[in-house]
Amino acid sequence: MKKPLVILSGPTAVGKTSLSISLAKRIGGEIISADSMQVYKYMDIGTAKIRPEEMNGVPHHLIDCLTPDEEFNVTVFKRMAEEAIGKILSNGHIPIVVGGTGFYIQALLKGVEFDAEEESDGYREALSETALTDGGPAKLHKMLSEFDPESAASIPAGNVKRVIRALEFHHMHGYPISEHNKINAAREPEYNYAYFVLTRDRAELYDGIERRVDIMMEEGLEKEVQNLIDLGFGQCHVAMQGLGYKQLLSYFRGECMLEEAVERIKLETRHFAKRQLTWFRREKDVSWFDKSKQSDDEILSDMLTILEDKAIVRGIS
Repeated sequence: MKKPLVILSGPTAVGKTSLSISLAKRIGGEIISADSMQVYKYMDIGTAKIRPEEMNGVPHHLIDCLTPDEEFNVTVFKRMAEEAIGKILSNGHIPIVVGGTGFYIQALLKGVEFDAEEESDGYREALSETALTDGGPAKLHKMLSEFDPESAASIPAGNVKRVIRALEFHHMHGYPISEHNKINAAREPEYNYAYFVLTRDRAELYDGIERRVDIMMEEGLEKEVQNLIDLGFGQCHVAMQGLGYKQLLSYFRGECMLEEAVERIKLETRHFAKRQLTWFRREKDVSWFDKSKQSDDEILSDMLTILEDKAIVRGIS
């Protein structure tokens, strides 16, 4: 029998956290974070990391596991998530994967392996050095468009981590990662799963993103980034290229005013949310819930019905 797995995803700032806690409490679940940034210590405000008091007694995994100078990629995520799933099931609980990194979720759900994440004769390091030069990200993106125009069209130049991974894959295997992804997307899932995606009216979502960024600044995001710099973390570390951190690093280097950095965070976060939604629309067997049309209680009730129908959980009162 396939292992049970629940996935709750959606774009940034859509409201996954509170609903995930309610769901976990109802079905006896433990939460695995599918977020590429919340795994890092010292990065709390800019990642909208759940606070201990917000967990309401629900165990969380893959949060505060690494320091910002450690690499976290799809291969590392898959290994850590599978270990967490094993522990959760041994506890007699249901694993609930929560987060907006659809690429990571797909790799876990379908057992995808990514050899390109292994070291490859210094090529990755050379690309990383190029990315730090003036015009470096644009140069890398142009290289990708020559080898794999389909991936270049879907990966923005600013997402240096994904651009480098795609270039490295081509370097190691001799064919585009876009072809590899199509093959993997067609694989059969390894779990008995339910895949829930939250959305909401576009204007509401964007307003929520802007409010979240303002709250982050009020809560001390500028001070958090300064602390990371004082600890020795900078633009050479992939974690510091995350939304919020990258823009404030530019401010601290004197490349822009603080107000401009904040506006860049808002703009690039809106663009990121749009790309997330595009990804989820390509996924099959997904149950969508519009938070502009349903309350959390209504969504939770519908989710529980689906979980019973799929025999992932039974006898929910």
